[in-house]
Formats: sequence, C-alpha cells, structure tokens
Amino acid sequence: MPRATGGPTIDEVAAAAGVSRASVSRVMNGHDTVSPDVVRRVREAAERLEYRPSRLARSLSLGRTNTVALVVPDLGNPLFQKILRGAMSAAAGYDYRVLVAETVEAALDESAVALEARQRCDALILAAPRGTEKALRELLPQVEPVVLINRHLPGAGVPTVRVDHASGVRGMVDHLVALGHRDLVYAAGPPSSASDAERRATLAEARERFPGLRVSTVPVGSTVDEGYRCADAVLATGATGVVAYNDLVALGLLARLGETGVAVPGDISVTGFDDVELSRYAAPPLTTAAVPQAELGRRAWQLLHDRMTRGAGAPPLGVDADGDVVTPAITLRGSTGQVPPNRRLAVSSTNRAGRAITSPAAVRPLWSAADDGWVLDAGDGSVLARCSRGTDLPGVHSPRPYLHPVHSLQGVPMTVVSPVDHRHHYGVSTAVADVDGTTHWGGRTFVRDQGSTLLANHGRQQVAGASVQDAGATLRQDVHWLDEHGEQQLTEKRLLTAVAMPEVDAWALRWDGVLHARGRDVTIGSPATNGRPGAGYGGLFWRLPSGADADAIDPEGNIGEAVHGSTAPWVAVRRRDGEAWTTLLLVQTAEKPDPWFARVGDYVGVGPALAWDEVRRVAAGTSLDVGVVAVVVDRRLGATDAADVAELATARLEAARAAV
Repeated sequence: MPRATGGPTIDEVAAAAGVSRASVSRVMNGHDTVSPDVVRRVREAAERLEYRPSRLARSLSLGRTNTVALVVPDLGNPLFQKILRGAMSAAAGYDYRVLVAETVEAALDESAVALEARQRCDALILAAPRGTEKALRELLPQVEPVVLINRHLPGAGVPTVRVDHASGVRGMVDHLVALGHRDLVYAAGPPSSASDAERRATLAEARERFPGLRVSTVPVGSTVDEGYRCADAVLATGATGVVAYNDLVALGLLARLGETGVAVPGDISVTGFDDVELSRYAAPPLTTAAVPQAELGRRAWQLLHDRMTRGAGAPPLGVDADGDVVTPAITLRGSTGQVPPNRRLAVSSTNRAGRAITSPAAVRPLWSAADDGWVLDAGDGSVLARCSRGTDLPGVHSPRPYLHPVHSLQGVPMTVVSPVDHRHHYGVSTAVADVDGTTHWGGRTFVRDQGSTLLANHGRQQVAGASVQDAGATLRQDVHWLDEHGEQQLTEKRLLTAVAMPEVDAWALRWDGVLHARGRDVTIGSPATNGRPGAGYGGLFWRLPSGADADAIDPEGNIGEAVHGSTAPWVAVRRRDGEAWTTLLLVQTAEKPDPWFARVGDYVGVGPALAWDEVRRVAAGTSLDVGVVAVVVDRRLGATDAADVAELATARLEAARAAV
C-alpha cells in the first residue's frame, strides 16, 4: 500500500529498530530514561529511513511548541530585522524557533497581537512596545514568560534589554556642539515611543549643559518616508544641525535635502541613531549612534530562556535592577561638519562651551579613555580633540586611527572628516599612499600608465595597545600596519603629547611615530614615485575645513600653493572662519625636513611627504622616525610670530615629557 504521508512513520522506525513505538518517541524527545543501546538503534533506523519527527506531534507530547514569538512595531525597520536575526540565531542552539508578529506602530492593537502570539508559542519577546505603561502592566502577567526590549518598567519584575538612548543622544549633541553648532532641531519619533521620550528629556538636559543652545522639535515619525516629508519643516527652523529619531528618518531627510540642493554637511549637519546597514552607504555617509542590533536579540533570548528554565518568579541572572543596558557607540561619518561660516557665533574671550578662560593656569590638556578612543580635555571641561581608533571606517578608506574633531582654544573647528571632495580624508592621521603596494591613504590609487584607479589594496592601521602617560599629557599607542590580506608590514610606537599655550592664544600637540620594519625591508612610495608628478603626498596629513581667505606661508617666503614642495622647517596655514582667524602651524622635528604637501585652493590640507619624488626604504630591523609639532593658534600669525611660536611650542612639549 502506498504511504499516505509520503514519508516513514514512527511505527516503521520502531519496527526497523526492534523497539516499541513509545521507545522511539522517548528517544526523539530527548528523555534520559532510555538505554544507550536503544538510543543507538533508534537513531540508526531513523537516519537510514530518513525519518523526521512531526513538530506538531512532538509539541502535543511535550506540552510545548519549542517556539517563541517576537512582537515588533515595524518590520520595515532594519533595526527590528537585525534583532529578529539575533534572537533566531541564539534560539536555534536550543532547538527553538522564533516567530514574528508586527503591530504596524498601532499601540492600541499591541495587547491583542501579543496575546494571540503568546497563545501559539511558549514565550514572548516584546521589542520596543508602544502601549501605555498601564496597558503594558496589565498585559505582562497574561503573557509570561516574557522579556522586554527597549522598554523598562520599574517594579514589574520582567527582564529587560534596553539601549541607553540618553547616552547616544548626548554623544550626538556633544559632537554637534564641538563642531560649533548652537541651533539644533530634533526630528522626533512616534509619540507612543518610550525611547522618543528619553531623547526629548536628554535634549532638554543639553540646554542646561550648553547655555545658549537652542533645540527645536519637529514631529516626524520613524520611517524613511516620514523623514523625507519632514525636510521643509526641518529647514524652516533655521537649525544648522539635525538630531534624527533614527537612521531611517535621517536617510529620508538626506534624500530630500539632496533633491532640493541643500548641501550636507555644508549647509546643515544630520545625525541618526541605530547605525542600520544602509547608513554607511548614504550620500554622505551618516553620522549615527551605533547600536549592536543583533546582540539585543541574542541577549533577549538568553534572558527569556533563563526565565523559561528557572520560572517567572526567579530574578534574571547577571542583570541589575535597571535591566541589561547596552551603550551605543558614536560613529562619525560625513554627514556632520562644522557650522556654516555665515551661521557661526562671533568668537570672543570664551571657549566653545561658553565658559570664560580665566587664566593660563586653568588650561591643562589631559588625555583620557572614551568610547572607541580617547579624549583630550582642555582641563576646564571642554574638549580640544578626540582620537578615534578608526575601526568603523569603510575598508576602501584604509581604516586608521585619526584625530577629529580638533578645536582651537576658542572652539574653532580645525579638522574635517570624509568631506565631499575626498571621502577618505579623516582629520589628522598618518596616511601613506603606497607601502609595499598597499595603500594606507584610502580612495583611488595612482597606477603608472593607467592613472587614478580604485584597487582592492587597502590596508589598515590597528591600535594593538594604548596608555596615558606623562601625568595625562601623552597618549601612547602601539599601532600595527596591516596589508590588504591582514599581514603585518610595520609596527609603530606613537606618542601624542599636548600642552597649553594660552599666553599666545594657542595649544600644541607633538605627534611622534617610530615605524619599525621587522622581518623584511619595507618600501614607502607615493603617486609621484608611481608616475604622477607633484603628488608626493603620504605621511602625517592634516585635513582642515575650507574656511575663507585660506593661505599658507613658510620661513623661506613662499606663500599659498608655492609652499607645496618646500623643504622649510615649518609651514603655517591661516584661515578665516566667519569672523575668527586661526593658524595651524606645523613644525617638522627631523633635522632634515621632508618636502611639504600643501593645498589651500580647492581644499585645505597639509603635511610632510615621506616619499616626495623618490621611494623610501626601511630596512629590516630598522626604524623610521616621523615627527611633527602642531600648534593651533586663535589668530593670524605672520612669519616672525610663527617662528617664535614654533620655538616656544617645541620647548614646552619637551618639558612636558621630561617633567615625569
């Protein structure tokens, strides 16, 4: 007789194994009351017959479905897709499946959807529930075991995994304020969202932290389309910086701003939240607060499994009263930049946070660890510079540690990252176009007889260790230079020492790197050594904001683009940003200076070139010293003043390292 089901039955497996039907059932359900010999025979018979037990029959036998439900407000949001993926991958290891239900942002339907999902599954995960606190407290006892994501109900006794939204928004505001923005707009999320309320509270607190900061609010929502449609309302506020509820809103806004000819970040800066996958591929790439989305799903599953195993009354293991809290990392990309010059507040005798600089003794730069890097504090609570590890840079940009933002004592921005003209420029970094055929510069590579070509030869510089020394004045980094295959080319000992020079309206940074070739010779080249005359860039490179009236001088009398190729000991780049003049003074520490690569026309960038027109070789077992003293001055220096400031900065920095 033909088999009606098309597959072997449990009775056939029992007959083939020479055991009872009940024994097959016990083996398939994992009971430990069966002898090893019976287990072996049943499994061999099942494998031979290609028997697959019915999950429905198994659930009826065990009294459970081995499924859990994840209820989300919007499946179109990649954040919830990644949360689902994380929960599914974690649950699979326990032979559980995750089903998903969507409320489509309908808070009033949420309880009904959750109850129906729970009736079909063994447990429930509620992701960012939109219901009122009263409705949620009534629902939770009816759907136990249950875990919450991004919603905290004190005293409810329900495990929670949540993102510290306040920390993320605070980081976005701090970043925008550091760039000179004092007029922000919040593109708000759904009114029923608890995280939207957290964001609003944090923005209100920002007004207290930064006197004079204005924050408008525009009701938007949570989708790309809503972000697209809010552009006119956002622009009507006159703000120079946008804090969007999430990345989708920011992406929609970017699309509409691009259509209407509004430059980002030239006219307005835009930030997001979540770091969904599309954010890094936006035009320009989106600055955002990165949330480990899949990790939220994995942590929620672990809490839920613990609750199912130990019972609803047991406190979750390893989680405090505030729940399992995840802190987002601030990811800086090209959608944010300095405040437009025509919108910058006039610079006075205050620093960027609006606090008066009371005396030279009050300014003492100190390094300290921070998210994804280090911060150089001026000693009065304001930030002079941030040093990022650079791990979040796109591979095509040759990931490397970099400084950004960098400010003068008066708060004028002195760096830019991923600008429209050269996306692979990142503040201040050691960027070399050719190290044994690998580019540590980013972007296109110049190939002889082919021209500028995008190759898959991008290396990366990886911080293997770091410490703060010299009583906080120096940041030491151990940097590994890796080629495109991950093989080590060079090791570097890097020292970044900072001192204050408020008596001359300045502060100074000494950047010393010792590049060491270990097992073999290493050759350093440039586009110039590969056949492009005048393009000898590569080494420490400082990319500045464009500004107005930018020029460069050196002690040999060269001005503007004539500085390009000079071998003078120092170069001063002078810029006007609104009403504020600044000077970046770079001094080479080597006895014989390298030629300067300098641009002050189409963009503003400067640095000494390691391979100007000839390749440079670092023999195996030897080292190459790369050193620059940088002085950031809040005024326009002439040649005589620049020489005096260079001498003072060099002496002050040497004293800082010798003091401890």
